[in-house]
Amino acid sequence: MKRIFAQTIKELTQLGRDRLSLTMALLLPLILLLLFGFAVSLKVNQINFAIQDLDLTPISREYIATFERTTKFNIVAYGPNVNVPRLLDQGRVAAGLIIPPKFARDFLRAQRSASAQILVDGTDSNTANIVRGYAKATTNTFVENSQGSNVTAVSLQSRLWYNPGLETLKYIGPGAIAITVTLFPALLAALATAKEYEQGTILQVYASSLTGIEYLLGKAAAFWLVGMAEVLLVNLEAWLFFGLWFAGDPTPMIVGSALYIACGVFWGILLGRNTQIQSAAIQAVSFTAFLLSLQLSGYIYPVSNIPVAIRWISYLVPAQHYILITRDAYDRGVGWLGVWVPVLVLALLASLFFFLAWRRLQSMQVKS
Repeated sequence: MKRIFAQTIKELTQLGRDRLSLTMALLLPLILLLLFGFAVSLKVNQINFAIQDLDLTPISREYIATFERTTKFNIVAYGPNVNVPRLLDQGRVAAGLIIPPKFARDFLRAQRSASAQILVDGTDSNTANIVRGYAKATTNTFVENSQGSNVTAVSLQSRLWYNPGLETLKYIGPGAIAITVTLFPALLAALATAKEYEQGTILQVYASSLTGIEYLLGKAAAFWLVGMAEVLLVNLEAWLFFGLWFAGDPTPMIVGSALYIACGVFWGILLGRNTQIQSAAIQAVSFTAFLLSLQLSGYIYPVSNIPVAIRWISYLVPAQHYILITRDAYDRGVGWLGVWVPVLVLALLASLFFFLAWRRLQSMQVKS
């Protein structure tokens, strides 16, 4: 019993000497509790919605007003010239309503019902079904509130613009690819950097003629190649075992993957340089590169459901932008038109992480 107690005291003493690890061990559960408590929400509210009104009558305007009065839809565009399919391609809306000409005439006729069409982005099958249900309920409310009408129903015809089969795998699979390759490139780079400081071998680098940029690029290139090999193997596995294949132009996926892996590697080197301890580097990478990617990337639930107070953090998480690219590559197939912004953001984040790591390493030959 004494030996067990002595071993416990020894482990606590060693942990107390490592103030960084002790601080992270105490603070990380608190931070994660906040993320799980406030960031996780499966409700679908404020759906970006577009309406093309080709009828332009008081009846059609009242129909639109019914959607405006709900808390479920955020109407970003409406009018006769709104191109709903194009807005869906650009990712600006999750659904759109098209009110055809003569809608009011058909609505007021007793012998026939009026028809309207709603286009829904079926990339996320669960969200698509919820959106269709909201649209149907809103339409029923409009009909019930129309006093003096001889018609009893409006026929709302739905069409899924993407993923018409509502296959969950086509939504989960591309997101899982991003989460799968997000950890190890950053972790390997962080461990390799921290190990040099922990074992003192970094002094040999200080004594050499290498500049900070040469050291950074030489180290990053090795782990970038490892990360790209992971991307290749994961995509092959997705094709062989899950039947996922590119729906359109694969070049945004290729360029985005290269930038995404670069983000992880540069971030890992920065963490390894700052922590200089392998155990601390593991914890830092696990939290910033994996858990934040899992919770704030839009993999499980839409980013719009995250409270505004912490939503800004998600825009600094590379996985959020890479998931948009992978889902377009495997499901939507729009190509550069739909994902050039996420590719550009990944390039900016990779440049930012490179600059931060370089600033930490540029004085390597002056001080340790």
